[in-house]
Amino acid sequence: MEASIAAIEYYLPEQVLTNQDLAAEFPEWPVEKIQSKTGIAERHVAAAQECSSDLAAAAAQKLFASGVVSPGEIDYLLLCTQSPDYFLPTTACLLQHRLGIPTRAGALDFNLGCSGFVYGLGLGQGLIQTGQASKVLLLTAETYTKFIHPRDRSVRTLFGDAAAATLLTAVPGSGYLRSSYVFGTDGSGAKNLIVPAGGMRLPSSPETAEAHCDANGSWRSTGNLFMDGAEVFNFTLRAIPQCVAELLARSTRRLEQVDLFVFHQANQYMLEHLRGKLRIPREKLFLWMASCGNTVSSTIPIALKHALAEERLRPGQTVMLVGFGVGYSWGATLLEWPLLGFHRVEMADAGEPALSSSTR
Repeated sequence: MEASIAAIEYYLPEQVLTNQDLAAEFPEWPVEKIQSKTGIAERHVAAAQECSSDLAAAAAQKLFASGVVSPGEIDYLLLCTQSPDYFLPTTACLLQHRLGIPTRAGALDFNLGCSGFVYGLGLGQGLIQTGQASKVLLLTAETYTKFIHPRDRSVRTLFGDAAAATLLTAVPGSGYLRSSYVFGTDGSGAKNLIVPAGGMRLPSSPETAEAHCDANGSWRSTGNLFMDGAEVFNFTLRAIPQCVAELLARSTRRLEQVDLFVFHQANQYMLEHLRGKLRIPREKLFLWMASCGNTVSSTIPIALKHALAEERLRPGQTVMLVGFGVGYSWGATLLEWPLLGFHRVEMADAGEPALSSSTR
């Protein structure tokens, strides 16, 4: 059996943080400057009591409501999150019970950020091809905004909360997730994108909760998210062109044979520099972050959903997916479209237009 993507859905929380809201708090950052640098107009923010499992459950329930699959048919649940409900038990176990997935199903969390969707595809494909599962529910869910200090203008403009649900199914014969994968890890960059306190290395305490102002005027404590933007930018321009070149070599493809590139939607500034360095034509790099921001592991499935809705990705085309970020961690793969069953499922989605871009 081979693996195929059968459906993608996603969910954004109700609360919205706009550039106008940020500009009112940080007058030195006018709306136009935020938009031009990030490519983001608004982000969705989880409510105080809303956790990653709540977002993931909403995305999964939307997928089940489409009729493509029922909870009882799922035999493996993979959850990518860096903001779990608890240290233990695993949040995937909580979702198994909440969603009504059978107790015979496997369920696990894996802690990855912006590369997580590509890693999840590889894990799900492996489960299907080895006969361990026939229907894998891949969930990506983050509430990064809970890590961000409200006066930290360095990252508050970028991140939003979201979840995506992707169904992988077993199909006979030749499938569509057959391309080579390229993965990479460089833990020397861990310090450049990190929440230092809260784990076992540095437990939370009154001292770790004390915020300080940095040289750029951003406030944070060691319990908040820290990102060295310059170092992360340099890592991306260094590692991702090599990753893309290796994937093309393994797949015996040339860059011009790829019809669409869907990269992790980090921010517009970074993606435009990557596009230029890789010499990707502007029309082949798909961007979709303006209305949700950087949603970490959910950026690629959300962008894929909209690429289909806008018919930027059509039958017979090849799309390259590349995720990169915290860890450092990165991964890339090629998909041939259409994936088996995807268009049939979407067209059968009663009560909602085919390939709808509806977010809730």
